[in-house]
Order: sequence, then C-alpha cells, then structure tokens
Amino acid sequence: MSSANKADRKAAIDAASWMFNVVTSVGIILVNKALMATYGFSFATTLTGLHFATTTLLTVILRWLGYIQASHLPLPELLKFVLFANFSIVGMNVSLMWNSVGFYQIAKLSMIPVSCFLEVVLDKVRYSRDTKLSIAVVLLGVAVCTVTDVSVNAKGFIAAVVAIWSTSLQQYYVHFLQQRYSLGSFNLLGHTAPAQAVSLLLVGPFLDYWLTEKRVDAYAYSFTSVLFIILSCTIAVGTNLSQFICIGRFTAVSFQVLGHMKTILVLILGFIFFGKEGLNLQVVVGMIIAVAGMIWYGNAKASSRPGAKERRSLSMNGNKTQKHDVLSQSIEVDDKV
Repeated sequence: MSSANKADRKAAIDAASWMFNVVTSVGIILVNKALMATYGFSFATTLTGLHFATTTLLTVILRWLGYIQASHLPLPELLKFVLFANFSIVGMNVSLMWNSVGFYQIAKLSMIPVSCFLEVVLDKVRYSRDTKLSIAVVLLGVAVCTVTDVSVNAKGFIAAVVAIWSTSLQQYYVHFLQQRYSLGSFNLLGHTAPAQAVSLLLVGPFLDYWLTEKRVDAYAYSFTSVLFIILSCTIAVGTNLSQFICIGRFTAVSFQVLGHMKTILVLILGFIFFGKEGLNLQVVVGMIIAVAGMIWYGNAKASSRPGAKERRSLSMNGNKTQKHDVLSQSIEVDDKV
C-alpha cells in the first residue's frame, strides 16, 4: 500500500473514530438530560456504574465469541487507572453541584493546559507556536459562549481541582496504557470496565444520596424511565469505546481540544430543539471563535509533526537514519495526526 493510500485510510479512520465519539457523546448527553430533568433520575454516579456494567457485559460476550484476545495489564496500573477515573467522575459531579455553571465550565477548559503540562513533563513533548496559539483561541471561544456567572467557594474550588487533575490523568493514562502494553480499545475496556463498574456501583448509591438526599432504591421506576436508563447504558458503551479509540489514535490534548466541538454542537442542538432563548450575539461570536481555533489547530497539526509536537530523541547517540526510523515508528504507533 502506497504512503498516499495509507494516509487517506488513516484520515478516514480518524474521521470515523471522531464522528463515532461525537455522535455517542452528544446522544448520551441528550438522553441523560431527559432522564434526569424529565424523569427525575438524578443518580449520576450510580448511572455511570451501570454504564460500565453494561460495557463489561459486552466485553465478556466479545471475549467469549473470540473477538477480544487475551491481554495483560498489571494490577498496579489497573488500580491507578481506576483511581484516576473514579475520582474524575466523582469530582466532576461534586464540582457541578458545588460550583456555579460558569466556574464549572472554566474548570473543564482548564483540563487542556493541564493535559499539555502532563505531556510536556511526562512525555518530554514540545508544542509548536501555532498549536499553542490555536489552543488559546479555542479556549477563548468556548469561554465566550459558555461561561456566564462565575462564583466559587473553598470546597467547590477543591472539588474542581480534583476533577481537573484526575480527568486529565485518566485521559493521559488511556493513551499511555494502550501504547505501553499494546492494548486495543476493547482490550483496555475489558480490563478497566469491570473494576469501575464494581467500585462505582458500591460507592454510587451512597454518594448520590449525599449529593441529592434521595435514595436510588426509593426512586419510582416506570417503564419509560427504565427504557431511558437502558438506552443510556447502551449509548454509554459506544461513548466509552470511542473515548478510548480517540485518545489511542490522537492524544489527550487533541481529545480535549476537539472535544469542545461537542460543546458547540450541544449548544446548537439545544437551540434547535429547545428554542432560541439562549442564542445571542455573545454565544454566536464565541462559537465562531472556537470553530476558527479548532480549524487552526487542525492545520497546525497537519503542517508540523504529528500532534503538532516533536518528541525528543530517546537516544542521543543514534545516527540520523535511526532517529528518523524511531520517529516514524512513533508516528505510526501513536497515530497523533
């Protein structure tokens, strides 16, 4: 296969992976919004536990059918990942409850520079000037169209810090584990989903009661609400898988930057389905700035090295050919466009 064909095939797979993530992420947001706002099922942590239980069931079935091969992930690595992931889920839920929507959005935006910091420190990565500027433009655009009232208190600030760092570490770790142990997306899910399902289903009901003062076992389940719960769990399988696929193919930073396209899409769909009350000049200008920044980010990545960054050579004694080969292999493995 020629290099041009390989590049075209990779671009098509990258686009399909990203669209898969966008569709499932936006879908689960809309379903969960209906489930919580319309049917009063406000048990977010327990619901996430059910998501991972459903994902675990699918991985078990696929392994039984032979579609997932046996793989190894050391227990200490698994425990670290589950710790980061669960703190991310709990931290985001608590941050949303204790902080204003404006500060919550600022916390989410802060994950991009934190993810950049992790890659610089842990992967010895350096970013091009265009990449830095394009990220700043994306942050500015999303901030303009989503950040409104900004108020914070001490416990809300602590919850936000926990949410920011745990989420950034979890997303970094997805890419790290896939590359370090040659794990496919389903293989990694097969290792992590059961542990997350068990831990969240054990902790979730108590945490949800603390946050909402409502018991999940006392909820008035109806046929429609159960149907929405099942639908949410089904879509969540795709969301979990697509997140692992995207972070494996790109990086945690790219996933965060492009992820704000979902924020813009959710706003647009909200205006379409729920009226245009929130559509004003500020929001429109913010959307335009954010989209322009994302386009600039994509061009910066395409015109420089994959991920718009250059890895330092692992060996300073190798010749130029060896260095070129190492970089080429890193590009093919990391798939950082």
